Amino acid sequence: MGSVHFLSPKPSKIDKPLFVFLPGMDGTGTLFRSQIERLAPWFDIRCLSLPLTDKTEWQPLTRQVTQLIRQEVAERAPTEQAQKEKALPADNPQPAQSVKRSVYLCGESFGGCLAMQVLTVAPELFDRVILINPASSFRRLPWMRLGPFLTRQLPNLAYRYSSLGMIPFLIEPSRVAKPNRRALEAAMDKVPAATAAWRMELLSRFNVERLPLERMTHPVLLIVGGNDRLLPSNREGKSLVQRFPNAKLTCLPKSGHACLLETETNLQQILNQHQFLPE
Repeated sequence: MGSVHFLSPKPSKIDKPLFVFLPGMDGTGTLFRSQIERLAPWFDIRCLSLPLTDKTEWQPLTRQVTQLIRQEVAERAPTEQAQKEKALPADNPQPAQSVKRSVYLCGESFGGCLAMQVLTVAPELFDRVILINPASSFRRLPWMRLGPFLTRQLPNLAYRYSSLGMIPFLIEPSRVAKPNRRALEAAMDKVPAATAAWRMELLSRFNVERLPLERMTHPVLLIVGGNDRLLPSNREGKSLVQRFPNAKLTCLPKSGHACLLETETNLQQILNQHQFLPE
């Protein structure tokens, strides 16, 4: 598809809370696959997918994602209400009431920055928020800010080799099974150099200090990799947890930046430990 859209990795479950995953720089949503089976009993999962050539600015991208979530909530809620009404005894009719579907917003790396923008634009949509190694520190790192310029200068073949050279900074190879590592390599290989440069440019202009995080009263869980070689995620997590009024921080001490790909990372278990699963 040529537009921003959601992938539905499992059949829809209108009786479950909606879980919206916003992916990292690859923008595919497919790298969330290792967590889906464990989360599927609890949630109706959607993964955002960005077109390979997408060069949308932050504000319109935020609007598009917000609209997609609104559509998901609007399309499912009437059916859910109808099911509730069917369950009522025939001799005890009750007036129909609007049902607000519970929505969990989860963003990883680049998607963590996008999630914070979507949250502050439409806070009423969400019940809980999960941020995993959000890349909000990118603009404060001088060597990272050179990334867009250098990427644009590379021929396609050189860019492909350089992107594969980033793998050791994204993951701890010994903690990621071969199928997940190959999936990461394939996802990175598909992103054109111009698109990668654009997404890095967006991150270099993302200013988290301007977002009104202090007004977001939602329960927020920040998950960071203690062995992140790409970004200072642990330090950034400590900074962000101070700004959200109702936030928790958990550090995975041995995990790298793309921690969701690691064999030992169980997002469902982490959510359970922090009382973030639906009751």
